[in-house]
Amino acid sequence: MKLIVAIVQDNDSTRLVRALVKNSFYATKLASTGGFLREGNTTLLLGVEDDKVDDVLNLISEVCKPREQMITPLTPGPGPVDSFFPSSVRVQVGGATIFVVPVEKSIKM
Repeated sequence: MKLIVAIVQDNDSTRLVRALVKNSFYATKLASTGGFLREGNTTLLLGVEDDKVDDVLNLISEVCKPREQMITPLTPGPGPVDSFFPSSVRVQVGGATIFVVPVEKSIKM
């Protein structure tokens, strides 16, 4: 058995959870916040049998496509204001960060 930890953008999370449930995969959904963009993320925890890991990874890759977005970075913090230029930059958002971890024991109560 494996534990899949998938961190996805909030915009993708509802569609992903629907796709997982439709394919009989169930997840625990946790709210999380990204560091760079300071936007909401969703962290999904899934306990999956070894032979089903690729199926889950394929579903995630189908739903959570990377895309570009224009953002205006926030001031980085205290410091000289003249060293910060508030212009928009193009960044990649979406996709997923996924960890697949072996599970020694799984207990449902």
